[in-house]
Amino acid sequence: MVACVDAGPTQAGGALARCAPRGAGAPGAGRSVRHLALGDRRYDVQHRALVMGILNRTPDSFYDRGATFRLDTLLARAEQLVAEGADVLDVGGVKAGPGPEVTEAEELERVVPAVEALTARFDVPVSVDTWRASVAEASFGAGAVVGNDISGFADPDYLRVAADAGASVVATHIRLAPRIPDPEPSYVDVVATVAGFLAARAERAMAAGLPSERVVLDAGLDLGKTASQSLTLLRASHVLAGLGHPLLLSASNKTFLGVLLGLELTERAAASLSAAALGITGGCRIVRVHDVAGTVRVRDALAALLEARGGEPVPPRRAR
Repeated sequence: MVACVDAGPTQAGGALARCAPRGAGAPGAGRSVRHLALGDRRYDVQHRALVMGILNRTPDSFYDRGATFRLDTLLARAEQLVAEGADVLDVGGVKAGPGPEVTEAEELERVVPAVEALTARFDVPVSVDTWRASVAEASFGAGAVVGNDISGFADPDYLRVAADAGASVVATHIRLAPRIPDPEPSYVDVVATVAGFLAARAERAMAAGLPSERVVLDAGLDLGKTASQSLTLLRASHVLAGLGHPLLLSASNKTFLGVLLGLELTERAAASLSAAALGITGGCRIVRVHDVAGTVRVRDALAALLEARGGEPVPPRRAR
């Protein structure tokens, strides 16, 4: 069975939003979370998690070490991710961790041409990974429909420019601020603290004029958390999903997986897919990943397994 929701024409030529397989709903997920709006598309996220492909236009990203810093290589990577089934593309011009200063002008130069090129070439919503309102605003003007802000809206103009553009936002928990080392984070109750922070940010976003279906929450794994704290939050996805907004999981190849499992960066592929599976079954409705093809297979396998009733096999589906 397939569930679809109505969607207006997209900027890239009038295609309707994709249909969603029933049965991918998550045990324990907040029942009020049904839809996510990205631009003029509206997705049924109660029944289908979305896969967000990562595109780093940075020379020093922790994972690819600048492999897609050049615009032509970034676009080639984007083409691969779309072919593999990415529902959203997330492009960023500054890494989250410590590193050389990237000025506002440099970030604009990295991000805006990439957003323009991506929206011109692909019929997929584009997200901009930035905590600067000025970069978000320019990116929305270039065609991006999501502002993915790991600072928790530290820039006071961020929500205004998102609301003015009709964009969606991702509110992420972070203990200090992006690019600031936080080697010994301490919480009395990490789940309660993060849940309270995200609930407050969601209220702030809605007060700024964004409807609830345009507000996404992210626990911020590895951002001011120890490996153990990040794992606790991953296991508590059902609690955060119960806050009433779509929950985004960003666990792909992250440090906490390496620390907990004794894995080097190049050895975390299977652990990343396992984290995605755990997150989806716990209520995460957007999964931000490097391995789009593998995550799509995991997402669709979970949907098929949950779809089966009483031992009845699920009919084969045509490949994408």
